[in-house]
Amino acid sequence: MTGLHLKVSRFGFYLGPAVFVLVKMLPVFPTASVSNMAATAALMVVWWMTEALPLAATALLPLILFPVLGITSGKEVAAVYMNSTIFLFIGGFILALTMQRWHLHTRIALRVISWFHGSAMYMVLGFMVTSAGLSMWVSNTATATMLLPIGLAVYARAADQLNQQDRQNLLTAMMLGIAYACSIGGVSTLIGTPPNLAMQRIFEITFPLAPEITFAQWLIFALPFSLSMLLITWAVISMRYTGRGFTKLKFSTDEVHEMSGRPMSYEEKIVAVVFSLTALSWMFRKDIVIGELIIPGWSGLFDTARLINDGTIAIAAALVLFSIPARNREQYRRIADDEIIRKLPWHIVLLFGGGFALARGFTVSGLSEYIGHQFADMKDLDPMTLVAGVSATVVFLTEVTSNTATSEMLLPLVASVAKAIDINPLLLMLSVTLSASMAFMMPIATPPNAIVFASGKLRIRDMIKTGIIINLVAIVLITLLVWFVGSAVFNIDASTMPDWAQ
Repeated sequence: MTGLHLKVSRFGFYLGPAVFVLVKMLPVFPTASVSNMAATAALMVVWWMTEALPLAATALLPLILFPVLGITSGKEVAAVYMNSTIFLFIGGFILALTMQRWHLHTRIALRVISWFHGSAMYMVLGFMVTSAGLSMWVSNTATATMLLPIGLAVYARAADQLNQQDRQNLLTAMMLGIAYACSIGGVSTLIGTPPNLAMQRIFEITFPLAPEITFAQWLIFALPFSLSMLLITWAVISMRYTGRGFTKLKFSTDEVHEMSGRPMSYEEKIVAVVFSLTALSWMFRKDIVIGELIIPGWSGLFDTARLINDGTIAIAAALVLFSIPARNREQYRRIADDEIIRKLPWHIVLLFGGGFALARGFTVSGLSEYIGHQFADMKDLDPMTLVAGVSATVVFLTEVTSNTATSEMLLPLVASVAKAIDINPLLLMLSVTLSASMAFMMPIATPPNAIVFASGKLRIRDMIKTGIIINLVAIVLITLLVWFVGSAVFNIDASTMPDWAQ
């Protein structure tokens, strides 16, 4: 922790309780329950933003403050911390960790990179496609950590052909490409990044009568955005660093072919089969409706299949991996074991729980309704302008705050605002969710940004100058995606409040 970060953390530790008391004393709230919830939310926001305590520790505050302040019982708030969304995250992460254990992700990465050769631009595209593809299923942190040394090794072979300026440009392009693509790819699946799962669960808590947001539905909605962002980001990076005047690069992929051509182990095959079946089960669980086209889901095959959700599938896949013995007994007895359990990011699980508890508190205390009334005057705003404004605010806010904490703070808030001004809550909630993962300017904005910057190969001015362009592109694309694709996939009518939200 840097000196400045430490000072901010210490200041935030004392600022949080002061803000709690100040909000509690404000004479604007209609009931004590609303006042207590607003004070609790303010305390959590301050501590999350300043990291006065570890994010997961702050997420535990509702377990104490909700029953003490009379917001809801300890039994009820504790139940919010564990649900099907958490199990979807746990099961997905077990799949990802098992893939890493047996190096299946490295094989996939090297294979994809080997397809892109012939110029520096295509080499950068290969790394970006690999980063985005892996980040759909593996955490963006793990993806960046894995691809960084591969990228540096491939760069070292290509650098011999370049002058000093072009070497730095190529290195910058590869570092930025890997970092940005990890964030871009993660938004396209529900398990790709924590804000997506947070949105799914908070939406369910806030609007229990609303239709379920399924894995396939999210993929159909977000994948076009992810692909568009990836290509535009590649074009921006290429024009800035490997475009006109760049030395012609004769890039050989012999080493990559050699590394990816090793025989596939028994364990890799098992993980690949389980992973593929799991992804297909997620995709085709429920009917996929695209206009007039309906692809029937397997949940209609027998009565009890309708009781299965994406979390059930994720845990079933994890248990299969835990059950199959490994042939390479010198390292591990089974494909997955208790070491995988120990590596699970339990701090993220607790952070999820804190966000879900916050959303529950907003609803049961009446704070959600109170906030909505304060924004009633926004009814006259054009909904598309509102979507763009929300996207811009969140994109730049997450340059300096945790994207998971930011989305969990803002999702209940924008849901309340949407109800008050009679627009479909999904318009604003989808905007917040996607925007929370689109911060590209600062090293602290996302783990991939921090990882490539920590390599010492990247100048911060390059990240800021390129990142602000990508940020602005993201705001425009998110607005268009939510307005047009979101309306089709989630059946959103901007002029009509759905029954489930009233």
